[in-house]
Amino acid sequence: MLTRKQLDLLQFIQQRMQGSGVPPSFDEMKDALDLKSKSGIHRLITALEERGFLRRLPNRARAIEVIRMPESLTGAPAPKPAPAGEVRRFTPSVVEGGRSKATPSMRPPTTQAQDESGRAITIPVMGRIAAGTPISAIQNQSHSVTLSPDFLSGGEHYALEVRGDSMIEAGILDGDLVVIKKQDTANTGDIIVALIDDEEATLKRLRRRGSSIALEAANPAYETRVLGPDRVQIQGRLVSLVRRY
Repeated sequence: MLTRKQLDLLQFIQQRMQGSGVPPSFDEMKDALDLKSKSGIHRLITALEERGFLRRLPNRARAIEVIRMPESLTGAPAPKPAPAGEVRRFTPSVVEGGRSKATPSMRPPTTQAQDESGRAITIPVMGRIAAGTPISAIQNQSHSVTLSPDFLSGGEHYALEVRGDSMIEAGILDGDLVVIKKQDTANTGDIIVALIDDEEATLKRLRRRGSSIALEAANPAYETRVLGPDRVQIQGRLVSLVRRY
């Protein structure tokens, strides 16, 4: 699942390409999404490129190509292009996510289920999580995994594939599957899934510094990020880990 801002940007680029055949500039994208800097646009484009929605062509200005659109938008009528020379304020047709009370960003579906034997439990695998530089938040459910109840605690759970090496000293390696209990609070010292600025998700150890939240890596090569509490949403707590050899 794309974040709200990723989807907004992808639709805006698609609209401009359909209307004029020329991708919008970084300044136009920044203004359309009401972002303060172009660095935020760069992160969004990188995330869309990594997920296979966009492609950037080297050595060309404004060289952005839309490769595909999310399945949820397939078949939807194309938006009307803006008049020539006018930079229209973008209004998305799909707006759920972010801090919406109805559908919080990055909330996995409740598909946890117990099989007929009463022993194995199936939980959804919700794409990838960064154990390194934060990446854009959680994708669609890719598949499911069946685990023994010994790997779980009470409540609802989901799993994520780890990418990166910032948690190696906590025994979490690139390619591991982490099992996360869904909750929006955690204790200092817990390893959590943190959503930063409604845009980026990362797996880090939670520390509290006064009124601020510190996201601490378990690798000295990475710096601890200290953020205001309004910038961080706790999406779950690590309860177990699955490793395949």
